[in-house]
Amino acid sequence: MNRLPAIDRYIARLIFFPMLGTLVLSAMLLVLEKMLRLFDFVANEGGPVSVVWRMLANLIPEYLSLGIPIGLMLGILLAFRRLATSSELDVLKGVGMSFGRLMRVPYAFALALALLNLAIVGFIQPLARYAYEGLQFELRSGALGASIKVGEFNKLGERMTLRIEESSNEGRSLRGIFVRGEQKDGQSVSATAAQGQFLATDDPDTIILRLTRGVLIHESPKFAVPRVLTFDNHDLPIPLPKIDAFRTRGGADREKTIPELFVAGKDQREPLKTRLESRANFHFRIVEVVSMFLIPLIAIALAIPPKRSTSSLGIFLSIVLLVTQHKINEYAEDMGARGTVDPLIALWVPFLLFAGLAIWMYYTVAHVPGGQPIGALERVAAKAGQRIRGLITLFQRKPRAVSAAD
Repeated sequence: MNRLPAIDRYIARLIFFPMLGTLVLSAMLLVLEKMLRLFDFVANEGGPVSVVWRMLANLIPEYLSLGIPIGLMLGILLAFRRLATSSELDVLKGVGMSFGRLMRVPYAFALALALLNLAIVGFIQPLARYAYEGLQFELRSGALGASIKVGEFNKLGERMTLRIEESSNEGRSLRGIFVRGEQKDGQSVSATAAQGQFLATDDPDTIILRLTRGVLIHESPKFAVPRVLTFDNHDLPIPLPKIDAFRTRGGADREKTIPELFVAGKDQREPLKTRLESRANFHFRIVEVVSMFLIPLIAIALAIPPKRSTSSLGIFLSIVLLVTQHKINEYAEDMGARGTVDPLIALWVPFLLFAGLAIWMYYTVAHVPGGQPIGALERVAAKAGQRIRGLITLFQRKPRAVSAAD
């Protein structure tokens, strides 16, 4: 037996699908925007294309933390907007269902998504961010098997230079090879070859460059004339550059979990700058999660247009409010990290003001007869829309009048 009332199941369906669609769409747009830059970065570093997908996978938690509040806002707003424009909301109120009763399902979604967002920003995102930074480090250092750039002089360590004219068969067949190695005693070896290929050895720090049909020139202060050798095949050992180990996690605030930030912010052994940054980032994450409980209040207040109106101003304002509040939190975090304002005050005072606005908007639409929290903006938008439509009609009529006169 289904214990959930039919009206709650109906509202849940109305909320879920727009919320899921918005969340997926926003995450995809953010991923696509980042994907182009990552492809460019990986190509410039000469790394394998597969690393792009690994880097994007580590960015998904960050994009989800941004998309979840937007998805929740639009899911609730579009659901209650449909109830309002189809007069179903009036019927529900007529049979004795208050806004408080109708808020059960929106707050169930808000609670579930707030817990999910807490897990993401508090624990998953810091680990994913560290993995992302690690992949960037490995790309720059060559630990991911970065390929030799064709047509350019490539430095292999401090004393080895390599240039390849052509590469085919995924780098296994090389043509037009020039390589030069220098030793500390002043000796140098230069070689050119028509073809070549890289071969692995038992030593992980050394590879073999097998050259085919080429010329080798050995120069030394001891030789009056450089020695020249023509060969059919010649194996040239190439020492790989040593790669430094990546730093430990926690080198940046975004890589620390919420408990680690709390501990770092209280640790008197840490420098003042580190403590301020940790406290500011800690309060920023908590405020971002707690703010999700205000979203149902704002969404319902903006979802209900004036009677006999189909204005979509509330949808636009909902996105503006979310983005503005997020940017204010980022600015407040920066002020708290610099010590301009105590992080506790810098983050929580704007939150309280935002909470006051959300409660006022909900109270107006739920408990004031005929209340419309953005009624004045709706009227201004309606008048502006009429004038714009009038101007469009006027411009459409003028060409017709001219053609009739001709």
